Amino acid sequence: MDLKDKIRVIPDFPEKGIRFKDITTLLNDGEAFHYTIDQFVKEVEDKDFDLVIGPESRGFIVGTPLAYALKKGFVPVRKPNKLPGETIRYEYKLEYGSDSLEIHRDAIKPGQKVIIADDLLATGGTIYSTIKLIEELGGIIVGVLFLIELTYLEGRQRLEGYDVRSLVKY
Repeated sequence: MDLKDKIRVIPDFPEKGIRFKDITTLLNDGEAFHYTIDQFVKEVEDKDFDLVIGPESRGFIVGTPLAYALKKGFVPVRKPNKLPGETIRYEYKLEYGSDSLEIHRDAIKPGQKVIIADDLLATGGTIYSTIKLIEELGGIIVGVLFLIELTYLEGRQRLEGYDVRSLVKY
């Protein structure tokens, strides 16, 4: 199945010149969504790991079914003030301003091996922040999975040293 055919491209969203990759059309197609998660499973079935980590919010959409399929736990990485327990935070810079992500302090035990799953690799800022949170807790990243990679934004370079895989490249 060619997953590119299942992803709608919306020109000039959220601003002029951007060609937004909309995965809702893929998610709406049960066969395509099932195929996507099956492909994720194939990408990591040879890896030894304990947890799947998904950054807010579309990392939840692809990460939880992956964790379910592999009988692994799932850990959400959230925007600030969304998690009820004690958290740690990583702040990162954007082109204009900054943002941050949080994870529960007790979500990952030192030495636990994790896979990160998300929908899109663009500049790599969100995933880099997620990696920093995991590593601060003593977690070991054994793989990073994306549905889509925007190769022209070179986010993979920011993730050098990690096993990065993507199903669709633009």
